[in-house]
Amino acid sequence: MTSRFLDDFTPGQHFTTPGVTLTEADIIDFAWRYDPQPFHLDVTAAANSPYGGLIASGFQSLALCFRLFIQSGLLAESSMGSPGIDELRWLLPVRPGDTLHGRVEVLEVRPSRSKPDRGIARFKYQAVNQHGETVLSFIVNHLLRCRPA
Repeated sequence: MTSRFLDDFTPGQHFTTPGVTLTEADIIDFAWRYDPQPFHLDVTAAANSPYGGLIASGFQSLALCFRLFIQSGLLAESSMGSPGIDELRWLLPVRPGDTLHGRVEVLEVRPSRSKPDRGIARFKYQAVNQHGETVLSFIVNHLLRCRPA
């Protein structure tokens, strides 16, 4: 996709990313590095957990959903980072073999009053599995450059 700037976004726009399938190895590798809880690491322990089997870390699903959108290239020339994430919700477990894609909606576009070359765009992200179920949602406040004059 073509890179966009703050001025190119309007509330109500939607974007959909390609999908990616998580393997058992992906889940365990991430867990060893960043979220070493038994239900993310150990198939036997996970089977005896409230989840009844191995599940991905919510942080892995969050990072994956974010990565898929960033890799689209829409913010390649305009992104200046983010002052934060709001309303993060893990809604359903993600299991080995699940394929996730991102749905992103522009909620708000707000030019800066003090710095006319930038502003904040609020995007609602949803990670959706192969069954059409939303497994997580969050809102990112993207600090974006305005289109150069």
